[in-house]
This record gives sequence, C-alpha cells and structure tokens, in this order.
Amino acid sequence: MIGVVGIDCIRKLMRFAHPCLRGGRHVYHYRWYSGKSRTEIVEAEMTRIRNIGIMAHIDAGKTTTTERMLYYTGFTRALGDVDDGDTVMDYMSQERQRGITIQSAAISFNWKNHRINLIDTPGHVDFTVEVERSLRVLDGAVAVFDASAGVEAQTLTVWRQADRYSIPRIAFLNKMDKTGASLEYSINSIRDKLKTVPLVLHLPIGIEKTFNGMVDLVSMEKLVWTLGPGNDGSVYQSTLLQDVDDAQLQERALEERAILIEQLAELDDKMADLLLSGDGTCDLGSIPAEEVHMALQRVTQAQTGVPVLCGSSLKNKGVQPLLDAIIRYLPDPQDKGKDLEQLYEDSLCAYAFKIAHHKQRGPLTFLRIYSGTITPQSTIYNVSRDCTERVNRLLLVFADEYREMSSMSAGNIAMVVGLKQTYTGDTLVSSPSAVVSAKKVRGRLQEEGQSISVMGDEDAPVLAGLDVPEPVFFCTIEAPSMSKQQELDAALVNLQKEDPSLHVKIDPETGQTVLSGMGELHLEIIHDRILKEYNLETHLGPLQVAYRETVGGTAQETVTVDRVLGAQKHHAVVTVSVQPEEADGPTRDVAVYFGLDRRKVNRDVLTAVKTGIASSCTQGPLLGYPVVGAKVTVESIEVGPGTSLAMVSACAAQATHKVLKKSGGKILEPMMVLEITTDESHMRSVLADLSQRRGRVTEVQSRAETRVVKAEAPLAELMGYSTAIRTVTSGQATFTMELFRYEEMTSLDQNRLLKKMTTFNVEGS
Repeated sequence: MIGVVGIDCIRKLMRFAHPCLRGGRHVYHYRWYSGKSRTEIVEAEMTRIRNIGIMAHIDAGKTTTTERMLYYTGFTRALGDVDDGDTVMDYMSQERQRGITIQSAAISFNWKNHRINLIDTPGHVDFTVEVERSLRVLDGAVAVFDASAGVEAQTLTVWRQADRYSIPRIAFLNKMDKTGASLEYSINSIRDKLKTVPLVLHLPIGIEKTFNGMVDLVSMEKLVWTLGPGNDGSVYQSTLLQDVDDAQLQERALEERAILIEQLAELDDKMADLLLSGDGTCDLGSIPAEEVHMALQRVTQAQTGVPVLCGSSLKNKGVQPLLDAIIRYLPDPQDKGKDLEQLYEDSLCAYAFKIAHHKQRGPLTFLRIYSGTITPQSTIYNVSRDCTERVNRLLLVFADEYREMSSMSAGNIAMVVGLKQTYTGDTLVSSPSAVVSAKKVRGRLQEEGQSISVMGDEDAPVLAGLDVPEPVFFCTIEAPSMSKQQELDAALVNLQKEDPSLHVKIDPETGQTVLSGMGELHLEIIHDRILKEYNLETHLGPLQVAYRETVGGTAQETVTVDRVLGAQKHHAVVTVSVQPEEADGPTRDVAVYFGLDRRKVNRDVLTAVKTGIASSCTQGPLLGYPVVGAKVTVESIEVGPGTSLAMVSACAAQATHKVLKKSGGKILEPMMVLEITTDESHMRSVLADLSQRRGRVTEVQSRAETRVVKAEAPLAELMGYSTAIRTVTSGQATFTMELFRYEEMTSLDQNRLLKKMTTFNVEGS
C-alpha cells in the first residue's frame, strides 16, 4: 500500500513539472485560436489525429459538452445552448424542437496542434443504431455521466456497444453543480454496473451549487473557474497545490493521488517497476506527472481502466481539461486500421458508416479511411456490392456545413458525393485488383501465423457489416393522394438508406405501406421528416406492436401438389416436421434441417424447398407475424419429371404453413425493461400504474432525494406511457425503456389478443 507522505512530497513532485508551473498562481486563458477560419483545419499527421465519439444516456449533457468544446477550441464564437435551439451539432429542426439528439453529427476542430474528429451520438434508445454505426469507426470515446445519477439505462447500452468494438474510453462526470451530484456515488456506480476500474483524476472543489473547480491529481494543481461578466469559462485559475492555504485539501489530494498511482501500478507493469525501483520502497514523490500521464495512456488504450474527470459543461467548468485528456490518453488512428493497412498497404480502403440524402447533391456517404488516399473525380470499387462507383466531390464535415477537399488520407473521416449504390456497412477500395492483392497478403500473413481480426468475409477482405436490431413497432403510412404515392415511395427509399433501423414493406393482403421502427419517437420523427423535407402530408395508422409467433409442440405434415399447366404436369410431395428450437433462445430465426440424404436430391430442388419454408415462416398461422424459435426438418421430397422449381417451393410453403398451424402456435410479445426516476411522494402511484400494465418491479434504488424503479413490462401495455407517467406524477417523473427480450404470452393474454386482433368472440363460439 502506498503511504501518504505529506506536503514535502508535493514539493518534490513539482520538481518534475514544466518550468512554468513551478510555484505561484497562474491564470490560463484557454480558448484555443489556431489563426484559422471556422472551416480551416490543420493538416495533422496521423499521430496527431483523434477520432472520438461522445456517448451517454439521454440528457446527460453530450451536446452541451460538445458545444463547449467547439467554443473553447475557437471553432464557434458563441456558446450554443440546447434549450435555446442554437447548437451547431443539433441542426435538424426535429432536434432543436425537442432538445434531443436524433442523428449522429460529425465535426472536426483543432486543439493544441491536434485534429479532433468528433461524432456526437444520440442518447435516446430509439436511435441506438446511430451510436452503433458511429462506434464502428471510432478510435476512442468520451462517456458522459450525470453526476447525480451515475450509470443509467442507456449508459449501459452504449457501454456494451463500445465493448463490442473495443473502444478505449474516458469518463466525464458532468453536472457536478446539480443537486444530488456525488463523485463517490458515480464512481461506485461505474465500478459496479460497468465492471471496469474507474481511475479518478479530479477531486472536485465544492459540492452541488458551490462546485467551482477541481484538483488535478496528476499535476497536483488546483483549477478554479470564477465565472462572471466577461468570463465565459475561457479563463480559469491554476494554482500549485503546495501554494494553497488549505491543509485539509492538500492531505485529501495526496490520499487520492496515492490511490490513483496504486491502481495504475496494479494495471500497468511499467508503473509498478517505477514505484519499486531503487531499494524497493515506494516513493510517491519521485513519480513525475509525465510518468503518470504515460501510464494512464497505456491503461486507457489497453482498456483495463477508465480515467474519470469531472466538471459542469452548462456552467462552463472542466471542459478544457477534458480536451487535454482526449489528446493525451485516447489512441490515434494507427491501431484501429492496422490489419487493413497491412492488407491494402498504400491502396485505398474505406468503410461507409453513414448515408445522408441531400436534395441537390443526392446521397452523401460518410467514410472512415483506413488506408491510402481518396480524391475527387476518382473511381473506386465497392467490395460489398461488387460494383464500381465514382467520387464526384470530397468534403470535410462540419455538422451541416462542408468544405471541399483535394484529398484525404488514412485516419480521417470524410464525406463523398456521387456514390449511388453504396449502403451503410460497405467496404470501398481503389480497384478490384486491390482486393486480389489483399487476398494474397492475407494468405501470406495467415501462413506466418498472424490473425486478421477485422475481416468479415472469407473471400474478399472487408470489414464486417452493421448489426441492426429488429424493429418493435410498426404502423401503416398513406400518401395524401394516389398521385403522391410515387413521391412517398421515393422518400421512403432515401430514408431507409439513411436509417438501417427503418424497415418498409407492402402488406400483401391490403397493399398498404407498412413502416417498422425502434419506437414511437422513431416513427414520429420519420413522419415529421417526410412532411418537412419532402413536403408530403402523409397519414400514419395506429401504432402496433411487432409480435412474434413460435410453435407450441411437435408436428408433421405432408402436402402433395398435382397440377397441369399447359401440356406439362407438375407433381411434388414434401413432408416436413416441426418442433421448438430452444438451444439459443425463443427468438432465434427458424432453423431448417434435412432428415434425408441430400446427395440424392438436386441442389436446385433443395434451394427451392428452403425458399418455400422461409417464405411461409415470414407470416405465422395465428396473426401473420414472423415465426421464430422453430426447428423445421424436411423429412422427404418427391419431385416428378418436368416439375418447375416454383411448384416445389409452393409445395414446401404449404406444408410448412400446415405443420405450423398443427403444432399449436404461440405468440411471443416484446418485453421492455423500464427505468423510472421519481420522487418519494409519487412512488405509490408509479407502482400502482405499473401493476395495471402487467409490469414486474425488479429493483428500487435510492438516489439522493429520488427513487429509481427498475421494472419489466410488455410493450403493448406501454403505448402512450410517457403521457400517463407525467399525469400520475404531475410531470415530476422521467423514464427510459429498452427491448429486453421476447416472452411467451399466457393462454389468457393470448386469447385476449387473438380476440382483439381478429374480432373473434371466443365466448360466443
């Protein structure tokens, strides 16, 4: 255990600090001016580039933090405010109207001779795919926390997404001036819920409304923001802790620094060696700040620990130290694209992670460049789609503004105009010959025993595509008139290309267009965008829940098709059996097996049978919802000479439909996990309302003067819940919900649903 060694240790430590920091009190004017205009960015070498994302639960302060970064780096000349609707990053009218981030927005700015390419991501669960595709191409992230709430529901979701892509992170405890803000609570929450090691770098000075700065535990400086007329947070005072007349603060800072260094020694071998050098004793005073910074960088990039900083973005405190931490601890782009750089060497390789549609320019494609250089008026090859595209223009993105570029190289995020066949998740290279060369390099590397971890395809070296969750809500959409239907169809094509989580299909029975999305807000935003961007006053039908169907038991069915079309007789007999597939959970897609010798059956016939089974499983026998969690086995196939494959497929589809119906189908309903924050006086009303909605309370937590209720409830019972919860709590409660799983309905609830959906009177039958 590292001991606390007193004020002499601070003095000893400061010998290793920068000469201008030794002793005295300094006032820093930290608004960075590079001498460039708003749309000019320094040409930085790759080691000086940081591709980062801002991620958090809704209302934790992501966009406000980003706006402060833009102001203090000199990109903007006024502080943007979410409540005033004048932020740079939330530029959509829907975002400014609601005060939330809906689409991820990219921007580039300078800080201390580094280029930071930043993506501000949404915090609402309905737009989680925006976070997913942004993290796919980022090298690091800043996780913003509400210091009064700690880890919240969506925080867990985005943290898991960052884990999936191995993203190094920094934690920023925002809103330290808020009532109920607690460093200790937030740190415990991060440790317990996120299962990571929080490394506290800041000791807050003051609590809640008295919060005015922090002690930097690495450099042992006291940083104080004294805001007032003419001071917008750009100016703050930095004083060496040894010169501060506060023995209690000095002692506590030494204790916290000792804990920090001990944590680093456990996580980083070089720090442990440094501590135990010499005679084997631990000398805190001999550990210079620069060594601590280097250890923090190694631990952060190894993802064994997470540096934790604090501040209040709305009150303009603590943002400059956060910018310093980004360029100190988060990685440059070299590691992220290492495998692709080996394969494609100096040849272009880029990943399309987002598509936007512009009325004049057409589709705008956001790219992360992993190797080589891209230029306008060049031809590139889409490996994923096996097609050639032309880059008309190359742009650097500043939220909703752009700057023409003559070229952009590896490590950067760019936007290109002119790619018409490219979709989110596609890999783009310079030419087909580059793919051939990359295959040869990959083969050689594999022979040498090297693994290529980022490849998602065994034939062509590409990055894995995007994992898009299944939608849980759907509704019909109607054009204002038949003459406008074609315009609506074109608008929906563009919106689907922009948003992979939006699904559009035509109901085969009614001919209506059906939208499927991630939630009420998601579909509401789509409806509003169609009105404002495409000038179409469409009508949305009532929201409906995306149920699933599964089998109730084991069954077998044989279907024979005998038809004469023209002079040709078509004969097919297919026998299939079905049983529940529970190995990987009830929402797994239908698995098709063959209980016969496949070598004795024509391959095209097998494909036709599988196609027929898949077609039948898209609409279950009960209510027409997709069938999941079933194992369909083809027991026998008999096909007469001259029988068309379409007839074979139709025979398999009929057999599957009959056997699903015979098995006694069951309905699965989406279950949501809820997190409701309310005060003690409204707890009883909230719990009573949940019980009426078939909700199950799983946990109740205390946060200062509020209560957090965690519960599970069927999505069907949560229609309009935002209005209901405001009513029962007089507008005092907030909530979030997220899809948890699909759960089998009880017989009573299933009969009620069948009666409601089919208007079938069970009692009178």
